[in-house]
Amino acid sequence: MVLVARDRARAEATLARLRAIAPGAAHRVYYADLSQLAEMKQVGHEIAAAEPRIDVLINNAGGMFASKQVTKDGLEMTFATNHMSYFVLTELLRKNLAASAPARVVNTASNAHRGAKLDFADLQAEKSYSGFRVYGRSKLCNILFTRELARRLAGTGVTANSLHPGFVNTRFGDQNQGFGSVVFGFLKKFALTPEQGSETIVYLASSDAPTKLSGEYFYKSKIVAPSKEAQDDEAAVRLWQESERIARV
Repeated sequence: MVLVARDRARAEATLARLRAIAPGAAHRVYYADLSQLAEMKQVGHEIAAAEPRIDVLINNAGGMFASKQVTKDGLEMTFATNHMSYFVLTELLRKNLAASAPARVVNTASNAHRGAKLDFADLQAEKSYSGFRVYGRSKLCNILFTRELARRLAGTGVTANSLHPGFVNTRFGDQNQGFGSVVFGFLKKFALTPEQGSETIVYLASSDAPTKLSGEYFYKSKIVAPSKEAQDDEAAVRLWQESERIARV
């Protein structure tokens, strides 16, 4: 297993657990801040050079921020982390995936996309900011990106699907302060465990059932219909074009 991490201590602890479970496997970790375009590109090139065979790419980076943050690239932090990291890493690893076909791309999205709409004149939330709203938009981006990626991968033997894992009790949102942190802390008492939340990811990564399905959205290991906005193929193409312009990959 190959991991991308930012925190070295947590990454080493994860590697230790993986090696205990599968001591014969060559687990590796690469380090990058996936909110920064330069580091997305660097780690993508590093993995592409070192890992010629990639059977499954799981894009799972994500965050929600109570107050607006702007990266040094001038991107709103949620958009950069939750969408652009998926786009850049997938683009840089596409040749490796195609060379390994049949292969899969699995993108973690969320039902938080429901009710969200993209404003292509304000993708960086410069007009107004709400942490919950921009998070929902980023998850809409995940699904639209997956649809257009699936279209572009047709015939290559590489599939791309997205999923809603459910509300999972992880470190997600722990960095926020104020009322939002109180709400998250309360809701997590009723949330899924990480093991439960990973079930659909594992299904899409390893089951034989979805090998011929691409561009779909899953929940509880079953195909479900995303929102009307998430099925807008014109918006998916436009988002891809905007992402290419921003990333320059």
